[in-house]
Amino acid sequence: MEPVKKLTSNITPLDRINVDTDQIIPKQFLKRIERTGFGQFLFYGWRFNEDGTPNQDFVLNNPTYKGSEILAAGENFGCGSSREHAPWALQDYGFKVIIAPGFADIFYNNCVKNGILAIRLPEADKVIKAGKDGKAATVDLESQTVTCDGETWHFEIDSYWKQMLLNGWDEISITFQYEEAIRKYEESHV
Repeated sequence: MEPVKKLTSNITPLDRINVDTDQIIPKQFLKRIERTGFGQFLFYGWRFNEDGTPNQDFVLNNPTYKGSEILAAGENFGCGSSREHAPWALQDYGFKVIIAPGFADIFYNNCVKNGILAIRLPEADKVIKAGKDGKAATVDLESQTVTCDGETWHFEIDSYWKQMLLNGWDEISITFQYEEAIRKYEESHV
């Protein structure tokens, strides 16, 4: 995984609440066996019309937000089923940070386990508004701050998740940090 430390990006504003994992990545696209390639199906039901043409009214089809690495959304983002494909789709599309007032717990955990910084921020509506106005935000994981439109907000994150994201570690990477201790233990218990 890539470390997440400090990031400045334009903001993609998804001004919707209760966005569930089936809206993030519809079930018909879950047949892939690898973690990559899901970004093309992100928000498929909203991004595309029934005939497969892009829905020009949907935010991800607006060229202003092309290349954005920050998604700001409404309350209860990632609710619904616990599919890990939802963070994979968001990450594959290019999002590294998601800001919302709240997340479904399993979705939140799946994000951080896969290298996406999910920020619970009560002021997410201000970040959404700034995104609609074409503004950028700076997210600094070390200082646990979001700076946007002249304001700075502090966010909380568990120290374990913070270290994982700052270092680009997944849970397997953490296990490898104890490789020498594991080897010694195994040698002493043969």
